[in-house]
Amino acid sequence: MSATRLLVLGVVRVYGCAHGYLVRNDLVSWGAEEWANVKWGSIYHALRQMAKEGLLEASDGPNWRVDYTITDQGEATFERLLRDALREPSTRRDLLTAGLAFITALPRAEAVTLLEERLKGLQDEVDAAAHLDTAAGAGDGPSHLPELFGLWAHSVNSSIEWTSGLIDRLTAGEYVMADDDPKAFGTLRSRTSPARTGPIRQWCPTDPPAKS
Repeated sequence: MSATRLLVLGVVRVYGCAHGYLVRNDLVSWGAEEWANVKWGSIYHALRQMAKEGLLEASDGPNWRVDYTITDQGEATFERLLRDALREPSTRRDLLTAGLAFITALPRAEAVTLLEERLKGLQDEVDAAAHLDTAAGAGDGPSHLPELFGLWAHSVNSSIEWTSGLIDRLTAGEYVMADDDPKAFGTLRSRTSPARTGPIRQWCPTDPPAKS
């Protein structure tokens, strides 16, 4: 699974149609290089590769630009990557943060359910770390080996605390989710431009929209 693929699909999805500069501009403004380890050259590679795979459809735009729209296959892939990023306890930080960027594209109850799956997996990891810590202490290995399992348990417990907090916030009604507003951030074509009219390929934006 690739955080870059999830993010690029997500940005194209919210615009309905986007070109490489627009995708890059959004991800730069979100600071994705830091929290999702996005390399800027990989954005253009991801666009071209996913067009080859049928996840995106490429078309010629003005000024030698290539415009991209998400296909049905791309929509299904986006949804799968998003759900996996939120539910898997072993998800790398870049994948988890990419999933969080688009969590509001989901209905509230589904987002909570996915995070509860993640929470259960994390709790299983704490139990596994405790078991290995006990076994290491009773074995003939280096005396400092339990520190490795202590670090693991500390990290997982921190993730449990954060995940539980997010579940509570979502349950309490924080954030605008897909079933609260069809234009919630991350939903299909949730970012629009007044200049867009006609078929998608006629209104693919030439520049990023002004910040609201």
